[in-house]
Amino acid sequence: MAELDLVIRGGSVVDGTGAPARKADIGVRDGHIVAIGSGVGGAAREIDATGKVVAPGFIDIHTHFDPQLCWDGYATPSIEHGITTVVIGNCSLSLAPIRGAEGADKIVKMFGVIEDIKQRTFDAAVPFSWESFPEYLNHMRGGLGINVGALIGHSALRFYVMGAQSQERAATPDELAEMCRLVEEAMAAGAMGISSSYVDIDEKGKPVPSQLATLEEKIALAKAMAKSGRGIWQIVPYFLDMQRQIENIRELGEISLAAGVPCSLQPVLSSPTSPHATEIIQALEAEHARGARVYGQVMPRCFDLNMRLSETSMLLFSMPAWKAIMDLPVAERKKQFADPAKRDVLVAQMKQTVGMGSALPFMTVGETKANPQYRGRALMEIAQAEGKEVGEVILDLSLADDLDTEFQLKNVINVDKAAVADLIDHPLCHFGASDAGAHITQFCGTGDTTYLLQHFVRETGRMTLERAVFRMTGEVAKDWGLHDRGTLEAGKAADIVVFDPATVTVGGEEFVDDFPGEARRYVRRAKGFSAVVVNGEMVYDGQAYTSARPGRIV
Repeated sequence: MAELDLVIRGGSVVDGTGAPARKADIGVRDGHIVAIGSGVGGAAREIDATGKVVAPGFIDIHTHFDPQLCWDGYATPSIEHGITTVVIGNCSLSLAPIRGAEGADKIVKMFGVIEDIKQRTFDAAVPFSWESFPEYLNHMRGGLGINVGALIGHSALRFYVMGAQSQERAATPDELAEMCRLVEEAMAAGAMGISSSYVDIDEKGKPVPSQLATLEEKIALAKAMAKSGRGIWQIVPYFLDMQRQIENIRELGEISLAAGVPCSLQPVLSSPTSPHATEIIQALEAEHARGARVYGQVMPRCFDLNMRLSETSMLLFSMPAWKAIMDLPVAERKKQFADPAKRDVLVAQMKQTVGMGSALPFMTVGETKANPQYRGRALMEIAQAEGKEVGEVILDLSLADDLDTEFQLKNVINVDKAAVADLIDHPLCHFGASDAGAHITQFCGTGDTTYLLQHFVRETGRMTLERAVFRMTGEVAKDWGLHDRGTLEAGKAADIVVFDPATVTVGGEEFVDDFPGEARRYVRRAKGFSAVVVNGEMVYDGQAYTSARPGRIV
């Protein structure tokens, strides 16, 4: 046998199938696993995994790294958390197909509203040098350090074919035929499926194009996707109303049955009123009972949010006066928030929102340069102590800090860890509602894989190591059509992660200034990972990234 490219020796192999861990060596050649067992031969490079776990690279099925991959082929900090494959193009938004400046402008504005990625970042680092989906995939190829599964955004597709009418009406037969043709073309070029949305709105408050699609259109597109022999239909449901969300799940069942494809919705969360998301789980079970393949997506962390008036915040969208100012450039925003003539309206709107049950009063003060004495205190507590309204506290603290005071909402959604454990272990829920790459000035979605290993495996024992790895690898690979990876088997792609189960830990959120266009974001780092291998090449050695770019469109 010719010399191997890489051998990982002496580790405890958790192969992604759910089988018990076993001690073995793994041999890699030409990007694939070629040997698993004892006494695997020599190699150009060896990794000593003694005392550590060797597992398939983790798969993150719900991200919005679409723009970031244009300048950061590693989708940082994902690889640091053992992730070797990310799925982009979720929630009906993708960067292709796109037609000219008008198309680019529309996509950028929707990304800004829905995913909190700034226009100045797009302007600085996303070239839009493509039009078709195949051209977009080709643009990414060669510069990736991580594998990418790319969904076709339903809203992007409709806008490309129908223009502004995509947000006004159903498609004509000719328009639908063109959309189906484009889907077939994209799938042939390597697309992974289609994403849609029942809830999102654009920069003008109008429903995104996918919301205007009929069920007939969705089924036709899903059938066009399925001609490739693979494909998944992903959606974000109308989560603001439970009954409508149940109807969305029922519609997914219709799409799945008609086109013979799996469907997925994100997110399924534990809330104070429904810790086990009972209604959603029952709806998923009902669809499976009639033969449909419909899955939820779950996350292990609390769905915590940060808010700064210098950035963006979904918590302020429902208040017109606040949102109008938040839509302005930061310099003008400071003037408007400081204007005494606007204060009464702002405070009154905030009071009304608080009275309707908003979580805003329960936010605590985080990072603040001007008022460190308030750190850790709840807005309601400060308001009561100082005889102010909550809106006044937010304005006063923010203005003293150049609008950069950090307010934190913690332990409200997904806080019942026993209920969350049940959800992330449910057979009809896929692990992976991370939203990584989106809402970057409000939270960091990356790090859920590390948190699962740290909290639910090591600290609480709620899930075995083998089960946790299976949920992050082999299970989603099978259900999402990634048949060439996801498990450690001879012939499969060598996406491999080596970590210490006794020390693997996710760090707290850090607010960093490392995005193009002078933009900022939250990140979470990891400890305990000593090697991340993508398609047979080391991309992260536990301390730093390498120069390797072996990522592929999968």
